[in-house]
Order: sequence, then structure tokens, then C-alpha cells
Amino acid sequence: MRSYGQFCGLARSLEVVGDRWNLLVVRQLLIAPARYRDLLDGLPGIATNLLADRLRDLETAGVVERRLAGTGSVVEYVLTPWGTELRGPIESLIRWSTPLMTRGPGDDTFRSEWLALAVPALLGARVEVRSPAAIGIDIGEAPLQLRATDSGFEIGPRDGRVLAATVRAEPAYLLGLAAGAVTLGDARALGLLEIDGDESVVRAVFAA
Repeated sequence: MRSYGQFCGLARSLEVVGDRWNLLVVRQLLIAPARYRDLLDGLPGIATNLLADRLRDLETAGVVERRLAGTGSVVEYVLTPWGTELRGPIESLIRWSTPLMTRGPGDDTFRSEWLALAVPALLGARVEVRSPAAIGIDIGEAPLQLRATDSGFEIGPRDGRVLAATVRAEPAYLLGLAAGAVTLGDARALGLLEIDGDESVVRAVFAA
């Protein structure tokens, strides 16, 4: 771990998580504990040896730890309680990134699992949940559901519960809707978004 040689909280934090890929490793583990292969799959573009180096550094720093998954002998990586405290800074960076996301993905890789962190971070900063609701999310990959609960928002695989509505949209427009940068009316008028079911629930969840 390289040192900036500065007695500053930001400098010392960056010594731990400032290297390339470190915060993206943390992002994956905030979504769920993961085996080494899962992390490789969830971090397109990272080299195998670089991932090993980053995990070792984060483990040495006390951000990540290893444990046995279930009753087997398979090792998975999890965040320590201190590592989990990075959720707040990472969610703040996701919200800060809104102007950078308006140009769409282009040739960049996208994985639907990343929405599990991004959408709650964007909605939680600007929407107050007034009543529980569940809506489906269809972005052309595995179907998801977005739940508004008393404790905030969560997004994950559909679990069979009754959905008030389903939203179909490209990821960029779904993120824009969650951030409040795209209105529901504009997206629908441009043919960028479709809603099946109770539109009033979608408007309430997205404050759109």
C-alpha cells in the first residue's frame, strides 16, 4: 500500500481504496458476498492477477475478509463491518455521477446487478416512501423488481410477489428516472419507456 505521506483523512482513505478497481470490488461486495469467480464475472476488464492483488490489499487493510460459504469448503469474500461503511461514500459518488451518465453506455459493458446499488442510492436521496409498493423492472435482461419499503428502496430478482406495474426501459433512462434527471412524461413521449399496470404507483415510487 503506497502512502501519500499526509496526515489527512482523505489521503489515508485513498491509500486504502484509491487504487484502480478497489472501489469496484467493494461495489460488488456491497451487492452480495462473492466467490473469486463471481468477482471476475462482475468486474469485466479486470485481469485475474490484478483482482488477486486488490483482494489481498483490501484484506490486509481490514476492508475485506474471507469466509467459507454455507457448510461447504468454497471460499467467498465479504466486507468487514468497517468495509460496509463504504456504502455511504459509494452511494454519494453514484449520485454525483448523474451528469456523466446522461450520454448512455455507448460501448461500455453493463450488468443489471449494478442497478441493485445505483437505483436505491439515487431514489433514496430524493424520494420519501409514503406507502409500500413493488414494481417490475424490465431492461432486456433478467427481470427485476423494485420495492419501496419503510426502510427505503431495494432492487433484486423477482420473487413471485404481485407487482403493481412493470417498467420497460433502457438502463440509461431507468437511471435517469431514478435520479430525477428524466421525467416519466418525456421518456414515454420519446418512446424510451413503457409501463404496464398502475402508472400512479410508478409515479409515486420515482416521484415522477
